[in-house]
Amino acid sequence: MTNEPRTNVGTPTPDELREQVERTRDELGQTVEALAGKADVKAQAKEKAAAVREQAAEKTAQVTDQIRGKTRHAAQLVKDTTPDPVLDGAGQVASMARANRKLLLVAGAALVVFLLVRRGRGRR
Repeated sequence: MTNEPRTNVGTPTPDELREQVERTRDELGQTVEALAGKADVKAQAKEKAAAVREQAAEKTAQVTDQIRGKTRHAAQLVKDTTPDPVLDGAGQVASMARANRKLLLVAGAALVVFLLVRRGRGRR
């Protein structure tokens, strides 16, 4: 085989044939990879699950932002419509609750126990 240029217009040279064979091999390799990717159900399922997770995270962030906005609006509305003496009293109650958390927790637990005992006696 020689590396001479074409003499006939219809006959490819050996170099051209090698190039054509290489292109065909590359195309065949790409086709095989694409087919293998389509046949890999596990990988497709993982990709789909990742896409669904991403969509869910985006939707969650969007809903969270909406809820925060509506909560701020509702809080501002309550603050604007509630009389000042009531707001002052609520602030004092909140301060007392923060200062006496243990007492508040004990009272809550006692209430739960009382309700459970009362409910248990009512069934008898």
